[in-house]
Amino acid sequence: MADITAADVKSLRDATGAGMMDAKKALVEADGDRQKAAQILRQKGLSKVATLEDRENNQGAVAIATAGNAASLVELKSETDFSAKADDFVALTQRLADAVLADGEGAVEGLKDDLDSLKISKRENIELGKVVRFEAADGNVLDAYVHIQDGRGTNAVLLEVEGADIETAHEIALHIAFAKPSALARDEIDPGLVETARSGFEELTIKEGKPEQAVPKIVEGRMNSWYGERVLPEQGMFGDKETVQQRLGDGRIVRFAQAVIGD
Repeated sequence: MADITAADVKSLRDATGAGMMDAKKALVEADGDRQKAAQILRQKGLSKVATLEDRENNQGAVAIATAGNAASLVELKSETDFSAKADDFVALTQRLADAVLADGEGAVEGLKDDLDSLKISKRENIELGKVVRFEAADGNVLDAYVHIQDGRGTNAVLLEVEGADIETAHEIALHIAFAKPSALARDEIDPGLVETARSGFEELTIKEGKPEQAVPKIVEGRMNSWYGERVLPEQGMFGDKETVQQRLGDGRIVRFAQAVIGD
């Protein structure tokens, strides 16, 4: 039997968040092998936190990482802002973003043990949310923005544009953070939502007593406004009359991604 010291137990406890007795038992079971003991603790801990998976987790943190013409965005979800603001939670979110930047979206699997350990130590339903990596095409501009609140990212944006300068791209990234668009084009919006909106406007317009022949035009105008609240190029920059597309001129938004804590 391996000689297990108090320092060994404390080191394993600090690394895994397990209690002293649990850490000691795991080291005994693993015959002093620290990695095996950590795996035993994770397995036991995960079986306990598996019961938490149905609990709401609309808190968390977001992080971005950038290098050259590439950028990544990662959202890590939690049940409480107390956990999300902790140094270990924020640090793991950033490590995940760094890994995705370096090796692609699948790189999050390489930090699965770290994520499992965090779940166990926090005893919360912690899981990955949005994971995105952009690599801009030659000549395009890539911009990234993250809003920090209480030491953690709460609103992050990635944006790739064609035919625009970096200043304009950054303005639009800030606008996205503010306006939270849901689509880049009208046909990206769920047809069911579109039909519900159109039916509602038709019913409202008829109830208002508008002339029958005017109803289609009025409904179309209201639908245009409805799209203008959701489709990025049609939104007014920071709520003003000038649209995002007007600010871009001949430029084009290639793609965007956003993660907002609490949404």
